[in-house]
Amino acid sequence: MSGQVSDPTSPPLDAPVWRRMHPVTPVLRGWKVFAGVLLVVGYQASDNISSATRVLAGRGWLLVLAGLGVVALIGFVYSAIAWRMTRFAVTDDAVHLRSGIVFRQQRQARLDRLQAVDVVRPLLAQLVGLSELRLEVAGGAGSAVSLAFLREQEAEELRAELLALSAGLHRPADAASPAEPSAPVAGAPDVTAPKAAPAFETAPEYQVYEVPLGRLLASVLASGAVAWLLLLLIGLVVLSVTTADFGSALFALPMVLGVVSVVWARVNGGASFRAATSPDGIRLRHGLTEARAQTVPPGRVQAVSIHQGPLWRRPDWWRVQINVAGYGHEESSGERESVLHPVATREEARTALWLVLPDLGVPDPVATLDAALTGTGSDGGFVAAPRRSVWVDPVGWRRHGVLVTDRALILRSGRFWRRVVVVPHERTQSLGLTQGPVQRALRVATFVLHSTPGPVAPRVEHLDAQVAGDLLHEQADRARRARADAAPEQWMRPPETRP
Repeated sequence: MSGQVSDPTSPPLDAPVWRRMHPVTPVLRGWKVFAGVLLVVGYQASDNISSATRVLAGRGWLLVLAGLGVVALIGFVYSAIAWRMTRFAVTDDAVHLRSGIVFRQQRQARLDRLQAVDVVRPLLAQLVGLSELRLEVAGGAGSAVSLAFLREQEAEELRAELLALSAGLHRPADAASPAEPSAPVAGAPDVTAPKAAPAFETAPEYQVYEVPLGRLLASVLASGAVAWLLLLLIGLVVLSVTTADFGSALFALPMVLGVVSVVWARVNGGASFRAATSPDGIRLRHGLTEARAQTVPPGRVQAVSIHQGPLWRRPDWWRVQINVAGYGHEESSGERESVLHPVATREEARTALWLVLPDLGVPDPVATLDAALTGTGSDGGFVAAPRRSVWVDPVGWRRHGVLVTDRALILRSGRFWRRVVVVPHERTQSLGLTQGPVQRALRVATFVLHSTPGPVAPRVEHLDAQVAGDLLHEQADRARRARADAAPEQWMRPPETRP
């Protein structure tokens, strides 16, 4: 009886292939330790300038430089050891990440719960051609997985692979994953997998809209943050002139810097904003100093908000935001990760909504959305707040309303700050009613629809109490039926092979 003898040093055929991040990763991570220490030293020096001057007198500055050099060396050495101990592997079902120096940790991100895949390129990483791959997974805090840093091409190929696997596809039987040396096996040397072509090609995309830089800058200047900044600066000048004490104005400096950071975040996050469609989802690209490429798979958006401030009324601009499961849990997740369009015309706002919900479930979706954006009362078939609610909201009561379509629930509110929220029925998480003592006397209530964490908070104020109660029970039944009829999450797998 003859047969092929297996190599005892080879891993099992179905074992995951472990890979390391790019060797430059310790350099990109180590400088943060040095920058943090330098910031603390600078803050302490500015707090007591006289003491800092005495320390730097003579050759004291050499000791300071030597101390900073030691801190930098420790930071880079620690980052290098952490890089050496960090590895990841991709299987058909999950992404596995091993990390930790003293306390070892292994995390697993299930691909069937993958909500979004982002390719992030911080400024320093862009200079050396590297990228960070962030996986947003449905779950609690800390559920996201970060692979930093990879070559840009490798990050793009890995993103395409993860999206294809999460959609229900499988690697070809003869496909091999590119790999670095695998994790050591007890009693065996490291095994290096062969370099091969990617198992999945990047899906083609079709650009839908792009935000002009001029419009972005004009929208930021017409935002409430800039208005607050101007008021603060005027107040500081008046305070300094009237009191003849310019030092007192420094107490307001943190507030000014906070507003400036908000304005800069809007410009930095909205620069070069582009949206495209592809078979693997909605692709968003944006960012100035930190370029970001997001891919949100179909059906993972939980709620959409379209809102407009009073200063955007004349040009008819709108900001479109979304709730995506996973984004709202992470402390590092900013508002920019939940923006579908930073400053849209009305037509572009409609297009952004169609990307998430192509079928609004009404005969005339354009007219329905126009009634939601700017209508009042019963315009467009909305069920509006009763006239008696004027006692609790004398300005905006006519804007409060709700419309139920075959596909979604549309909530409308706001007289000066207009807001429209659209929630597909199958994305309803839970429902609730709130009613204060004044609302009980007026027989009105607030209808609340709970979504995943994010910038969109679906609610409509001061509906008739009976209407709100009926809506609560009916929407619960609609959501249950919609979830039962919803398409499987693995949208690219043939129907006959879906579990």
